[in-house]
Amino acid sequence: METLTAQWADYELVDSGNGKKLERFGEIVLIRPEAQARWKPALASHPWEAAHAEFRKTSRGQQGEWKFRKPVPKRWVMRRKDLKFWVQPTASGHVGVFPDQACNWDWIEQATRLAAGSIKLLCLFGHTGLAALAAAAAGAQVTHVDASRKAAAWARENQSLSGLGTRPIRWIVEDALTFVRREARRGNQYNAMVLDPPRFGRGPDGEIWKLEDSLPELLGSCGRILNAVPVFVLLNVYVTVLTQARMAEEAEGLQSRLKSMLGESRITITAGELALQDAAGRRISASVFARGSASEMIRSPKLRADTRAHSRKASVK
Repeated sequence: METLTAQWADYELVDSGNGKKLERFGEIVLIRPEAQARWKPALASHPWEAAHAEFRKTSRGQQGEWKFRKPVPKRWVMRRKDLKFWVQPTASGHVGVFPDQACNWDWIEQATRLAAGSIKLLCLFGHTGLAALAAAAAGAQVTHVDASRKAAAWARENQSLSGLGTRPIRWIVEDALTFVRREARRGNQYNAMVLDPPRFGRGPDGEIWKLEDSLPELLGSCGRILNAVPVFVLLNVYVTVLTQARMAEEAEGLQSRLKSMLGESRITITAGELALQDAAGRRISASVFARGSASEMIRSPKLRADTRAHSRKASVK
């Protein structure tokens, strides 16, 4: 398991409990639903009552509404290391950043810096672009693909805000599978990939994405445009409430899928779980991942200073 530590000054999981989590994004404190937080809050009621806003789901699926208790800017800036990005409450409860992914950003950045030679990276389901920007800041040439035009525009703004406006990043608004198939027809190749697919989604032309049905086909297509000697590949999937045993099964499943996609490539595979930890030491699992790297050096003390890693490792034969 890799757990985000307190080394990120602009983000904090302050407390959790009663099906909610209390988070600080910069100077703004928000309350959002959290199904895993079945315990009681560790803190007294005051910090919760002092929050700027709370998101509450409605009967309309994943949509909901924010109840603002104090004035909150329409959007504000957060920083993670050298990256700056906009944060904004949305109708889905998301704010433009998934804090647990900071562990993956660090890994991507270091994998890019340690690479011998140039990196041509494909980011699929790239959301607001933070994984792409972490790679670009480290020197990668990046193609970022997301079906949401709004997410792509947000990502471009984050690029400018981070001072990376001259870095080689292509922002593509398209269904991921459609894009990968076209790249295969064109004979385009990448030597690194980051995939962060949702459980369910829709493409810009109404394409339906269901993880269990669509992921095998996408990985098969990705294998056709991945260089025979890849530098790194990362596959991340968000989870609902699962037992630790089921989390381990999910991680192992991703590891197996990634191994199949990589074929005969001889690289190291790491599978595990990303989690957030509140001030009382209670962890909230966020996602499972499988990461393949050509360099053992990526598991260096420098990276471990930012994460707690207790993950399975195997070699692809």
